[in-house]
Amino acid sequence: MMRREDLRNIAIIAHVDHGKTTLVDKMLQQSGIFRANETVQERVMDSNDIERERGITILAKNTAVKYNDVIINIMDTPGHADFGGEVERIMKMVDGVILIVDAFEGCMPQTRFVLKKALEQHLTPILVINKIDRENARPEEVVNDVYDLFIDLDATEDQLEFPVIYASGINGTASTDPHHQDENLEALFQAIIEHIPAPEVDLDGPLQMQATILDYNDYLGRIGIGRVHRGMIRRGQTVAQIKRDGSIKQVRIAKLFGFSGLKRIEIEEAKAGDLVAVPGLEEINVGETIADVEHPEALPLLKIDEPTLQMTFSVNNGPFAGREGKHVTSRKIRDRLYQELETDVSLRVEDSEGGESFVVSGRGELHLSILIENMRREGYELLVSKPEVIVREIDGKKMEPVERVIIDVPEESTGAVMESLGARKAEMTNMVNNGFGSVRMEFLVPSRGLIGYRTEFMTMTRGFGILNHSFDSYKPLIHGAVGGRRAGVLVSHETGLATTYGLLSVEDRGIMFIPAGTDVYEGMIVGEHNRDNDLVVNVCKEKHATNVRSATKDETVKLKTPRTLSLEEALEYLNDNEYCEVTPKSVRLRKKYLKKNERERAEKNYKFGVTS
Repeated sequence: MMRREDLRNIAIIAHVDHGKTTLVDKMLQQSGIFRANETVQERVMDSNDIERERGITILAKNTAVKYNDVIINIMDTPGHADFGGEVERIMKMVDGVILIVDAFEGCMPQTRFVLKKALEQHLTPILVINKIDRENARPEEVVNDVYDLFIDLDATEDQLEFPVIYASGINGTASTDPHHQDENLEALFQAIIEHIPAPEVDLDGPLQMQATILDYNDYLGRIGIGRVHRGMIRRGQTVAQIKRDGSIKQVRIAKLFGFSGLKRIEIEEAKAGDLVAVPGLEEINVGETIADVEHPEALPLLKIDEPTLQMTFSVNNGPFAGREGKHVTSRKIRDRLYQELETDVSLRVEDSEGGESFVVSGRGELHLSILIENMRREGYELLVSKPEVIVREIDGKKMEPVERVIIDVPEESTGAVMESLGARKAEMTNMVNNGFGSVRMEFLVPSRGLIGYRTEFMTMTRGFGILNHSFDSYKPLIHGAVGGRRAGVLVSHETGLATTYGLLSVEDRGIMFIPAGTDVYEGMIVGEHNRDNDLVVNVCKEKHATNVRSATKDETVKLKTPRTLSLEEALEYLNDNEYCEVTPKSVRLRKKYLKKNERERAEKNYKFGVTS
């Protein structure tokens, strides 16, 4: 065994929006990876359109920088627990982590989630207190909070001896002193070289490499990305691919890629400790081992957290089906969902009996809504049902997923928030007054209690509240309804064009979701009723022309501004008897049964336990 002092493998982990991707940008720039005249966009690691629009990282990505003849492989990981499948696999490829924590916000749910994964793998941490230049930054307090979190997560004594770097990712500066910043990130680079262990490798042993991330390319096919754990891998070599079930298949390495900056570069060979991409392995799956043909020894399989939420995706059968999308058949939807399985290991897809619908299971609402958003941008039309949590049987007991929720709200909203979460069977675990008129509360809430809660929460806190949550554990199922929408909806009576006159006649009954001039159909949801029952309304009503002049004829009629629901808000809003119709141009809410008499019959059958 020997240490490769020319190499360091690290992952950057943090709660969402604490500045991981921005810091990696500056590390790339200061390591001289880009040419002097090269234009580089901000958050260069976020390559996907949705990542750039929302400012979040969805897929783990790797890059390599050179500092004083040492190659530093950096893995930028997602902060959202919905993409935790990415995070836990990355931990197998690295020897240490840089934990980034916001100097004002401190430890958040996903900070706990990602740190727990790192400590379980016995990785060496470096703490970076980021956004040190932020107003109201409280670095010393945050460092103490992080120490408490390490102790709470049973960190070893060695892991508690972490160095602390104070940085401003946006300015590209860092220092070991909270009250002073150097001109560059030298302090961070030094900490990586000194504290992150160099990979300890066996270069002469038989080859072992594990595929930890999957990528897909139309020209190269499936690409397995992972770390060479032992020996050497060469282009043109025949290797043994050890499948998850233990079977072995011989394959030839036609091409081999290494990493430099943001580019994949073709290489002839790689040694133990290196991160490589191996294309063309058609059936490679996450956790499978590529080994020496003479000594096919498998590495331990990677554990992948199971999905906690499921939705039904089905063919759009509404009156407007096929108007706006290119891909509308069940075969097209099925092919696209199974294509997603090529790279997303946290996703599950099951065909229904009729073949018209598919049960899609994922790690959370965000995980599934991003898949739906990608599909609609690619021209797909589909119907999706209300998200439902997956109840498991553990040791003969029914268990449901529970989320750890951290909420920051203005003091005057605390009572209303506590009451609303109490109704959703929440259990408060902590409450701290942050000063500045803000209170932080921590709860454990059943996952189904959070479905649809965000909109209610934002209304209650007048937009000032911040809500973060991540999966905590499975706990015994609470019987009865938990959460759910209280208000009824306004349902269109007929198909046609919504008129100003029609909307004006019903807007005092609730909040409208559509403006005048919108195409509507019978059974489509056009607004929220201000009572708890559904109401059928006619928004297409025309004003009858008469020859009687009105005294108020010239007065301008002004409608209230409708509430436009985003895709996430629409999915959260759904009830059991409703669908969300998603097309490239529209997001519509509708009843499962479009005709009023069919809805009444279905409700009656449900009441008396008859299934149609």
